[in-house]
Amino acid sequence: MVVKTGIRFVPQNRAFIIERFGKYNRSMTAGLNFAIPIIESVAADRSLKEQPIDVPSQGAITRDNITLTVDGVLYIRVIDPVKATYGVEDYKFAVSQLAQTAMRSEIGKMELDKTFEERELLNTAIVNALNEASDPWGVQVLRYEIKDITPPHSVMEAMEAQMKAERVRRAKILESEGERQSAINIAEGHKASKVLAAEAEKSEKILYAEGEAQAILKVAEAQAESLRVVGEQAATEKGAKAIQLDLAIKAIEAKRAIADESSVILLPDSATDAAALVAQAMAVMSKINTSKVKAE
Repeated sequence: MVVKTGIRFVPQNRAFIIERFGKYNRSMTAGLNFAIPIIESVAADRSLKEQPIDVPSQGAITRDNITLTVDGVLYIRVIDPVKATYGVEDYKFAVSQLAQTAMRSEIGKMELDKTFEERELLNTAIVNALNEASDPWGVQVLRYEIKDITPPHSVMEAMEAQMKAERVRRAKILESEGERQSAINIAEGHKASKVLAAEAEKSEKILYAEGEAQAILKVAEAQAESLRVVGEQAATEKGAKAIQLDLAIKAIEAKRAIADESSVILLPDSATDAAALVAQAMAVMSKINTSKVKAE
Protein backbone atom coordinates (compact mmCIF):
# COMPACT_ATOMS: atom_id res chain seq x y z
CA MET A 1 0.00 0.00 0.00
CA VAL A 2 2.88 2.36 0.81
CA VAL A 3 4.55 1.66 -2.56
CA LYS A 4 1.25 2.03 -4.43
CA THR A 5 0.48 5.40 -2.93
CA GLY A 6 4.05 6.62 -3.29
CA ILE A 7 4.45 5.97 -7.03
CA ARG A 8 2.55 8.24 -9.43
CA PHE A 9 2.32 7.88 -13.22
CA VAL A 10 1.27 11.17 -14.78
CA PRO A 11 -0.22 10.91 -18.34
CA GLN A 12 0.95 13.07 -21.22
CA ASN A 13 -0.41 16.66 -21.29
CA ARG A 14 -1.55 16.45 -17.69
CA ALA A 15 -0.23 17.87 -14.41
CA PHE A 16 -0.77 16.77 -10.81
CA ILE A 17 -0.79 19.43 -8.07
CA ILE A 18 0.93 17.99 -4.98
CA GLU A 19 0.21 19.32 -1.48
CA ARG A 20 2.17 18.49 1.66
CA PHE A 21 0.17 18.80 4.82
CA GLY A 22 -2.46 20.76 2.87
CA LYS A 23 0.02 23.24 1.41
CA TYR A 24 1.14 23.42 -2.20
CA ASN A 25 4.50 21.72 -2.65
CA ARG A 26 5.12 21.03 -6.35
CA SER A 27 3.60 20.02 -9.68
CA MET A 28 4.13 16.58 -11.20
CA THR A 29 4.63 16.47 -14.96
CA ALA A 30 4.14 13.59 -17.43
CA GLY A 31 6.04 10.39 -16.59
CA LEU A 32 7.10 8.58 -13.42
CA ASN A 33 6.88 10.59 -10.18
CA PHE A 34 7.21 9.79 -6.48
CA ALA A 35 5.24 11.11 -3.53
CA ILE A 36 5.57 10.58 0.21
CA PRO A 37 2.61 8.49 1.34
CA ILE A 38 0.21 10.06 3.83
CA ILE A 39 2.26 13.27 3.97
CA GLU A 40 1.79 14.26 0.32
CA SER A 41 -1.44 14.06 -1.68
CA VAL A 42 -2.71 14.98 -5.17
CA ALA A 43 -4.79 18.14 -4.72
CA ALA A 44 -5.79 18.58 -8.39
CA ASP A 45 -5.44 16.87 -11.75
CA ARG A 46 -5.21 19.50 -14.52
CA SER A 47 -5.39 18.82 -18.25
CA LEU A 48 -2.96 20.79 -20.37
CA LYS A 49 -4.82 20.05 -23.61
CA GLU A 50 -6.91 22.56 -25.56
CA GLN A 51 -10.43 22.50 -24.19
CA PRO A 52 -13.61 23.77 -25.88
CA ILE A 53 -16.22 25.51 -23.74
CA ASP A 54 -19.72 26.17 -25.03
CA VAL A 55 -20.83 29.72 -24.28
CA PRO A 56 -24.62 29.76 -23.73
CA SER A 57 -26.90 32.02 -25.76
CA GLN A 58 -27.39 35.48 -24.35
CA GLY A 59 -28.85 38.82 -25.30
CA ALA A 60 -26.73 41.78 -26.38
CA ILE A 61 -27.64 45.30 -27.50
CA THR A 62 -25.84 46.92 -30.42
CA ARG A 63 -24.87 50.57 -30.66
CA ASP A 64 -28.00 51.28 -32.71
CA ASN A 65 -30.20 49.72 -29.97
CA ILE A 66 -30.96 46.38 -31.63
CA THR A 67 -31.24 43.37 -29.33
CA LEU A 68 -29.39 40.29 -30.58
CA THR A 69 -29.19 36.73 -29.35
CA VAL A 70 -25.61 35.50 -29.58
CA ASP A 71 -23.97 32.17 -28.79
CA GLY A 72 -20.47 30.90 -29.38
CA VAL A 73 -17.74 28.46 -28.47
CA LEU A 74 -14.52 29.20 -26.58
CA TYR A 75 -11.20 27.34 -26.87
CA ILE A 76 -8.85 27.55 -23.87
CA ARG A 77 -5.74 25.85 -22.55
CA VAL A 78 -4.22 25.69 -19.08
CA ILE A 79 -0.67 27.02 -19.23
CA ASP A 80 -0.11 27.26 -15.44
CA PRO A 81 -1.83 24.46 -13.49
CA VAL A 82 -0.94 26.08 -10.16
CA LYS A 83 -2.78 29.33 -10.97
CA ALA A 84 -5.67 27.37 -12.47
CA THR A 85 -5.98 25.47 -9.14
CA TYR A 86 -5.42 28.22 -6.60
CA GLY A 87 -6.20 31.39 -8.61
CA VAL A 88 -9.88 30.68 -9.22
CA GLU A 89 -12.44 28.21 -7.95
CA ASP A 90 -13.62 26.96 -11.36
CA TYR A 91 -11.59 28.34 -14.24
CA LYS A 92 -13.96 27.01 -16.93
CA PHE A 93 -16.99 28.68 -15.39
CA ALA A 94 -15.02 31.88 -14.82
CA VAL A 95 -13.77 32.06 -18.39
CA SER A 96 -17.26 31.30 -19.75
CA GLN A 97 -18.81 34.13 -17.71
CA LEU A 98 -16.03 36.47 -18.72
CA ALA A 99 -16.59 35.57 -22.39
CA GLN A 100 -20.28 36.49 -22.13
CA THR A 101 -19.42 39.83 -20.53
CA ALA A 102 -16.74 40.63 -23.12
CA MET A 103 -19.06 39.64 -25.95
CA ARG A 104 -21.83 41.96 -24.75
CA SER A 105 -19.30 44.77 -24.36
CA GLU A 106 -17.83 44.37 -27.85
CA ILE A 107 -21.23 44.06 -29.54
CA GLY A 108 -22.35 47.23 -27.78
CA LYS A 109 -19.58 49.08 -29.63
CA MET A 110 -20.79 48.01 -33.08
CA GLU A 111 -23.86 48.61 -35.21
CA LEU A 112 -26.08 45.80 -36.43
CA ASP A 113 -24.64 45.58 -39.94
CA LYS A 114 -21.08 45.53 -38.64
CA THR A 115 -21.76 42.53 -36.40
CA PHE A 116 -22.44 40.44 -39.51
CA GLU A 117 -19.73 41.95 -41.71
CA GLU A 118 -16.89 42.08 -39.14
CA ARG A 119 -17.43 38.86 -37.23
CA GLU A 120 -13.72 37.99 -37.42
CA LEU A 121 -12.80 41.36 -35.92
CA LEU A 122 -15.36 40.79 -33.17
CA ASN A 123 -13.88 37.36 -32.34
CA THR A 124 -10.37 38.82 -32.12
CA ALA A 125 -11.48 41.64 -29.82
CA ILE A 126 -13.18 39.17 -27.46
CA VAL A 127 -10.08 36.93 -27.34
CA ASN A 128 -7.82 39.91 -26.50
CA ALA A 129 -10.16 41.02 -23.70
CA LEU A 130 -10.33 37.49 -22.25
CA ASN A 131 -6.55 36.98 -22.28
CA GLU A 132 -6.00 40.17 -20.31
CA ALA A 133 -8.47 39.11 -17.62
CA SER A 134 -7.62 35.37 -17.47
CA ASP A 135 -3.85 35.71 -17.06
CA PRO A 136 -4.01 35.48 -13.21
CA TRP A 137 -5.92 32.21 -13.59
CA GLY A 138 -3.17 30.51 -15.59
CA VAL A 139 -5.50 30.08 -18.59
CA GLN A 140 -4.84 31.13 -22.18
CA VAL A 141 -7.77 31.83 -24.50
CA LEU A 142 -6.79 30.56 -27.95
CA ARG A 143 -9.82 31.64 -29.97
CA TYR A 144 -13.48 32.50 -29.73
CA GLU A 145 -15.98 31.68 -32.46
CA ILE A 146 -19.48 33.14 -32.69
CA LYS A 147 -21.78 30.34 -33.82
CA ASP A 148 -24.93 32.32 -34.47
CA ILE A 149 -26.25 35.87 -34.27
CA THR A 150 -30.05 36.08 -34.23
CA PRO A 151 -31.73 39.49 -34.52
CA PRO A 152 -35.44 40.08 -33.71
CA HIS A 153 -38.09 38.88 -36.17
CA SER A 154 -39.03 42.41 -37.22
CA VAL A 155 -35.42 43.21 -37.97
CA MET A 156 -35.11 39.99 -39.97
CA GLU A 157 -38.10 40.99 -42.11
CA ALA A 158 -36.62 44.45 -42.71
CA MET A 159 -33.27 42.94 -43.63
CA GLU A 160 -34.92 40.51 -46.06
CA ALA A 161 -36.85 43.36 -47.69
CA GLN A 162 -33.64 45.37 -47.98
CA MET A 163 -31.78 42.41 -49.49
CA LYS A 164 -34.63 41.82 -51.95
CA ALA A 165 -34.58 45.46 -53.03
CA GLU A 166 -30.81 45.28 -53.45
CA ARG A 167 -31.10 42.15 -55.60
CA VAL A 168 -33.77 43.83 -57.78
CA ARG A 169 -31.55 46.89 -58.16
CA ARG A 170 -28.56 44.77 -59.17
CA ALA A 171 -30.69 42.78 -61.63
CA LYS A 172 -31.91 45.99 -63.28
CA ILE A 173 -28.36 47.34 -63.49
CA LEU A 174 -27.12 44.12 -65.05
CA GLU A 175 -30.02 44.10 -67.50
CA SER A 176 -29.39 47.72 -68.53
CA GLU A 177 -25.67 47.02 -68.93
CA GLY A 178 -26.49 44.01 -71.07
CA GLU A 179 -28.81 46.06 -73.30
CA ARG A 180 -26.17 48.79 -73.57
CA GLN A 181 -23.48 46.30 -74.53
CA SER A 182 -25.83 44.67 -77.03
CA ALA A 183 -26.57 48.03 -78.68
CA ILE A 184 -22.84 48.80 -78.82
CA ASN A 185 -22.12 45.43 -80.41
CA ILE A 186 -24.89 45.90 -83.00
CA ALA A 187 -23.62 49.40 -83.88
CA GLU A 188 -20.07 48.15 -84.19
CA GLY A 189 -21.31 45.31 -86.41
CA HIS A 190 -23.14 47.75 -88.71
CA LYS A 191 -20.07 49.97 -88.82
CA ALA A 192 -17.79 47.06 -89.67
CA SER A 193 -20.17 45.81 -92.37
CA LYS A 194 -20.34 49.27 -93.98
CA VAL A 195 -16.56 49.60 -93.88
CA LEU A 196 -16.15 46.19 -95.48
CA ALA A 197 -18.78 47.02 -98.14
CA ALA A 198 -17.03 50.33 -98.94
CA GLU A 199 -13.67 48.61 -99.17
CA ALA A 200 -15.17 45.93 -101.43
CA GLU A 201 -16.75 48.58 -103.69
CA LYS A 202 -13.46 50.48 -103.79
CA SER A 203 -11.55 47.33 -104.73
CA GLU A 204 -14.14 46.50 -107.39
CA LYS A 205 -13.88 49.97 -108.96
CA ILE A 206 -10.10 49.82 -108.92
CA LEU A 207 -10.10 46.40 -110.57
CA TYR A 208 -12.69 47.56 -113.14
CA ALA A 209 -10.63 50.67 -113.97
CA GLU A 210 -7.46 48.60 -114.27
CA GLY A 211 -9.31 46.20 -116.58
CA GLU A 212 -10.60 49.07 -118.72
CA ALA A 213 -7.13 50.56 -118.93
CA GLN A 214 -5.60 47.25 -119.96
CA ALA A 215 -8.38 46.75 -122.55
CA ILE A 216 -7.73 50.21 -124.02
CA LEU A 217 -4.00 49.47 -124.14
CA LYS A 218 -4.62 46.15 -125.86
CA VAL A 219 -6.96 47.76 -128.43
CA ALA A 220 -4.44 50.54 -129.10
CA GLU A 221 -1.62 48.02 -129.46
CA ALA A 222 -3.74 45.95 -131.86
CA GLN A 223 -4.61 49.04 -133.96
CA ALA A 224 -0.98 50.12 -134.01
CA GLU A 225 0.07 46.63 -135.11
CA SER A 226 -2.57 46.57 -137.84
CA LEU A 227 -1.48 50.00 -139.11
CA ARG A 228 2.14 48.86 -139.12
CA VAL A 229 1.27 45.75 -141.14
CA VAL A 230 -0.87 47.81 -143.56
CA GLY A 231 1.91 50.32 -143.97
CA GLU A 232 4.45 47.60 -144.71
CA GLN A 233 2.15 45.95 -147.25
CA ALA A 234 1.26 49.29 -148.89
CA ALA A 235 4.88 49.78 -149.83
CA THR A 236 4.66 46.75 -152.15
CA GLU A 237 2.99 46.64 -155.58
CA LYS A 238 0.42 44.07 -154.58
CA GLY A 239 -0.35 45.93 -151.38
CA ALA A 240 -0.98 49.15 -153.28
CA LYS A 241 -3.41 47.40 -155.61
CA ALA A 242 -5.22 45.82 -152.64
CA ILE A 243 -5.57 49.23 -150.98
CA GLN A 244 -6.94 50.68 -154.24
CA LEU A 245 -9.55 47.94 -154.38
CA ASP A 246 -10.49 48.40 -150.72
CA LEU A 247 -10.83 52.18 -151.11
CA ALA A 248 -13.01 51.76 -154.21
CA ILE A 249 -15.30 49.34 -152.32
CA LYS A 250 -15.60 51.70 -149.35
CA ALA A 251 -16.33 54.65 -151.65
CA ILE A 252 -19.15 52.73 -153.39
CA GLU A 253 -20.59 51.67 -149.99
CA ALA A 254 -20.46 55.24 -148.72
CA LYS A 255 -22.35 56.51 -151.78
CA ARG A 256 -24.91 53.75 -151.33
CA ALA A 257 -25.42 54.72 -147.68
CA ILE A 258 -25.90 58.37 -148.63
CA ALA A 259 -28.42 57.38 -151.30
CA ASP A 260 -30.37 55.35 -148.72
CA GLU A 261 -30.62 58.33 -146.34
CA SER A 262 -31.79 60.95 -148.86
CA SER A 263 -33.38 61.06 -152.26
CA VAL A 264 -31.39 64.20 -153.26
CA ILE A 265 -27.59 64.08 -153.28
CA LEU A 266 -25.32 66.97 -154.37
CA LEU A 267 -21.76 65.96 -155.11
CA PRO A 268 -19.02 67.62 -157.14
CA ASP A 269 -18.42 66.18 -160.57
CA SER A 270 -14.95 65.02 -159.71
CA ALA A 271 -16.22 63.09 -156.65
CA THR A 272 -18.89 61.14 -158.54
CA ASP A 273 -16.41 58.92 -160.27
CA ALA A 274 -15.00 56.01 -158.22
CA ALA A 275 -11.86 56.08 -160.28
CA ALA A 276 -11.27 59.68 -159.24
CA LEU A 277 -11.61 58.72 -155.56
CA VAL A 278 -9.17 55.90 -156.01
CA ALA A 279 -6.75 58.22 -157.79
CA GLN A 280 -6.94 60.70 -154.94
CA ALA A 281 -6.33 57.95 -152.38
CA MET A 282 -3.37 56.64 -154.36
CA ALA A 283 -1.88 60.12 -154.51
CA VAL A 284 -2.06 60.31 -150.74
CA MET A 285 -0.45 56.89 -150.38
CA SER A 286 2.30 57.93 -152.83
CA LYS A 287 3.09 61.01 -150.76
CA ILE A 288 3.22 58.86 -147.62
CA ASN A 289 5.63 56.38 -149.19
CA THR A 290 7.83 59.26 -150.51
CA SER A 291 8.03 60.79 -147.02
CA LYS A 292 8.90 57.36 -145.58
CA VAL A 293 11.76 56.88 -148.09
CA LYS A 294 13.18 60.33 -147.35
CA ALA A 295 13.00 59.62 -143.63
CA GLU A 296 14.97 56.38 -144.10
